Amino acid sequence: MAAILARAGATAAGGLRSGGDVRRRRNMVAIVAATTTTGAGPAVPKEGSLERPAWSGETPLSRLVGALIAFKPLYSLMKLASREVIIRTAEKSNVPWREMTKQVLESDVYEVFDRIRDLNLVYPDYYLNPFHAYDEGNLSWLAAAEAEPATMSIAKRAIPDAGSIEEANQIVRGNWLNAIEEHHLKNSGNCQINDILDIGCSVGVSTRYLAEKFPSARTVGLDLSPYFLAVAAHKEEKLSRQNPIRWVHANGEATGLPSNSFDLVSLAYVCHECPARAITGLVNEAFRLLRPGGTIALTDNSELSPVLFTLMKSTEPFLDEYYMLDLEETMRQAGFVNVHSILTDPRHRTVTATVPF
Repeated sequence: MAAILARAGATAAGGLRSGGDVRRRRNMVAIVAATTTTGAGPAVPKEGSLERPAWSGETPLSRLVGALIAFKPLYSLMKLASREVIIRTAEKSNVPWREMTKQVLESDVYEVFDRIRDLNLVYPDYYLNPFHAYDEGNLSWLAAAEAEPATMSIAKRAIPDAGSIEEANQIVRGNWLNAIEEHHLKNSGNCQINDILDIGCSVGVSTRYLAEKFPSARTVGLDLSPYFLAVAAHKEEKLSRQNPIRWVHANGEATGLPSNSFDLVSLAYVCHECPARAITGLVNEAFRLLRPGGTIALTDNSELSPVLFTLMKSTEPFLDEYYMLDLEETMRQAGFVNVHSILTDPRHRTVTATVPF
């Protein structure tokens, strides 16, 4: 199945490139990270340009994949293939996927769920779509239990030559955190990072990295899924921090949190799961929440190979909208300045910007 999709994707993408239909993103400056490290820390990236994928939008490949997804029996096979790729990659990298999932499902996480869920929250329509090969999308225990091993495997796919999952995460997360810190130091004057909001925090992996990078800051993890938040809070209960992370069940487009109350707002691997209108809403809400001199940091997919795009699109219904949206211009229109884009590893870019004084 994957081989058939790969051949179809490669043929369509090749036709596009030979036809000269590849359009560049406007003036995007990217940093291309090395795929290996000496173990001393994140690899030093080099600058280069980033092109919008040739297969996004109204292209032959995109239309082909849309037609395949519309055929329900084939769509089911594509979902299974996508899920199998993720699990197989994780297990090959010594991620104990099944054991980690079992530990969550057999824990007392269900008690945390009852405490953390906001019964009055109205979910946006796009969030009720199936995601990641789960029919219930992010609103299920299986999705929440498998989120952390899936996240761990992302780093290994990005840095396949890394000697271990830990080393791959050191590169992927280290480059991301360094990009945030460097942007803030350069563009925010003497403003300290005292309050952090991680929107779309899932089970709290990115939130914990932020809390460890900035230990004196007060950190909030916010997500639409009470299942994910329950897992995040349950894992955090076992840790001791100077400032414990606070978990909030809310919509990132309308958080209900006070204006001008954060110095850093992060969205890690969130935007590719959202329609363009939601991404715009998230960026506008981040601008409202940040203090003058505050930093927004969005990290997400860069270009994908045609076969990976084909598999991902079967489980990511808004992938085209993410790639078609000019994210940098969306941030400028919201009021951000100093918008800067870098490729922090071979598969992920980080876009940072500042709220003007």
